[in-house]
Amino acid sequence: MKTGIIIPCYNEADRINQIAFLNFVKENEGYHLCFVNDGSSDETITVLNRLKRNADNRISVVDIKRNGGKAAAVRAGARYLHTRSDIEFVGFMDADLSTDFEDFKALVDRLKSQKELVSVFGSRNLGGGNIQRKEDRGIMSKIVGMCIRFILRLPIKDTQCGAKVFHRDIIPVIYSKPFVSRWLFDVEIFLRLKKHFGAKHVMNHIHEQPLMRWIHEEGSKLDLKASLQIPGRLLSIYLSYNNLNFASAKQAVQLDWNVNAQAPALTEISIAA
Repeated sequence: MKTGIIIPCYNEADRINQIAFLNFVKENEGYHLCFVNDGSSDETITVLNRLKRNADNRISVVDIKRNGGKAAAVRAGARYLHTRSDIEFVGFMDADLSTDFEDFKALVDRLKSQKELVSVFGSRNLGGGNIQRKEDRGIMSKIVGMCIRFILRLPIKDTQCGAKVFHRDIIPVIYSKPFVSRWLFDVEIFLRLKKHFGAKHVMNHIHEQPLMRWIHEEGSKLDLKASLQIPGRLLSIYLSYNNLNFASAKQAVQLDWNVNAQAPALTEISIAA
């Protein structure tokens, strides 16, 4: 049985380290890479198809025809990998390799070794590693972190790290429905797990693990303007998941990036397995 890694890609043609991904998947038979092209306008899909041709069926490419955001891309990849009988664990990581393969493999090893866990996720806030952030992002992260802690009410230090892995059995719980947010879906993942296991027990089934390396790479798709809108987008998540005043929740959700783009139609997705 293998671990499937989803790598969401939006206009990543010039940033994907093709050699690194190919070397990893060829040297690690227990892994399968699932690249998801999120409606890119550059040559990303050409690069991904080239990777697949050089990987002996160890790479799949899911092509979403119109951009739906990272949440929709990860969800499409997870739903595809869940259909494969050879995949036992499903995770995702960023295309820029801000989290490296060794850290990701450590997450998988932890999940395999502790049978009570359904998810292990990387953390940049537990100390002990080489964590490099831009100063302005550090300040914004603290503000966002305060909002997220208020919403979740769980002792999680870093919800937004782009390295997470799950047991296949929990995939339907997390990914059966589209997410409210295009980018802050990690918060929704934890809210869904909290609802599934209950607030008192959820931390017995998930584990936050410090990363040994994380480096901010230039070229982020989330600019300063979008970052400043994050508190409002978190409000839309809070209202939606807490079933507060329906009119207020609906109005708040409309603040988010094109919510209707969250669930591309099946006719807009093609898969090269």
